[in-house]
Amino acid sequence: MQSILHPIIGPPGPEKKDMSGQTAIITGGATGIGLAIARAFSQYGARVIMLNRKEDQGDRAIEDIKNECKEKGLPVPDINWRGVDLSDFKQTKEVFSALAREEARLDILVLSSGINANQFRLGASGLDGHMSVNAFGHFLAINQLYPLMRKTSKLANAPAPRIVFESSEMHRFAPSNVHFGSVEEINDETIDPTQLYGRTKLAMILYTKGLLEKVIKPNNDNIYVLSVHPGAVNTEMQNQWTEAYPGVVGSAIKAVSVGFSRDPEQGSYSALYAALSDEVIEKNFNGYYLIDPGKEGKESKQGSDKWLIAALWDLSHRVIKEKVGQDAFVDWSS
Repeated sequence: MQSILHPIIGPPGPEKKDMSGQTAIITGGATGIGLAIARAFSQYGARVIMLNRKEDQGDRAIEDIKNECKEKGLPVPDINWRGVDLSDFKQTKEVFSALAREEARLDILVLSSGINANQFRLGASGLDGHMSVNAFGHFLAINQLYPLMRKTSKLANAPAPRIVFESSEMHRFAPSNVHFGSVEEINDETIDPTQLYGRTKLAMILYTKGLLEKVIKPNNDNIYVLSVHPGAVNTEMQNQWTEAYPGVVGSAIKAVSVGFSRDPEQGSYSALYAALSDEVIEKNFNGYYLIDPGKEGKESKQGSDKWLIAALWDLSHRVIKEKVGQDAFVDWSS
């Protein structure tokens, strides 16, 4: 329904920019919101690299985007796909460290892969799948790519690189007692599916603030990091509601979510604004949480808790090193 009413109540149109010569990486770029972002970047002239688990989705996305560009009379886009399971931290390190070596620059990094509200299950590295994919895997990916973004920020006439997290207002559903203190807390099977999802969206907001305060400012880097709320969006992820809450409850939640959701293109607008708008720099939105293009959100009290930022930062380094090794991370100032 929100798609139908978009001209009246929807977000403003997508941010547009000439991205010729720029490179963008999008996790989850072959489906849903990530695909809409990849489509826009490709049409704007960027080199685009999409990452997700399923190769058939990547192949289909590339074909569709190339056909759309052809229909619009646009140049054939430079678009590629890489496979990665973000819950497998060893594989994540391998894939993103390879990209860091192979690519000459990285202007935009959008973190859109995600598991919606669903039942607890372990990811490939033995931790809660929600936190593994939505949070820890993305944190490791950023670390591996960050030196390349620092390098890009120093290129002549290069715009400030940007990191964009697809967070959500659902971060408000994180457990009230979350403290990011241990593996036992992360692997608590009694946590409700909505809370599992909300905890990861809270983590994205905390990472945004942590990156600004612990990396960007100390390095004096000309890099921007933001988290955004895309709105309720009708994607394949909505199907997970019926898995999260089997029976009538899950079907009812899915029906309501789909009926009042934006389409994926509309859901991409907040991220496109964060990635491309000049206002981000003009208004110094670094570290901000946006709930629509140009609209600052007010995150929950947990989302601005400096102790939670520090705890998540420490836990992320600790659990990934336990799974990958002490050399899992590159120096954030390298």
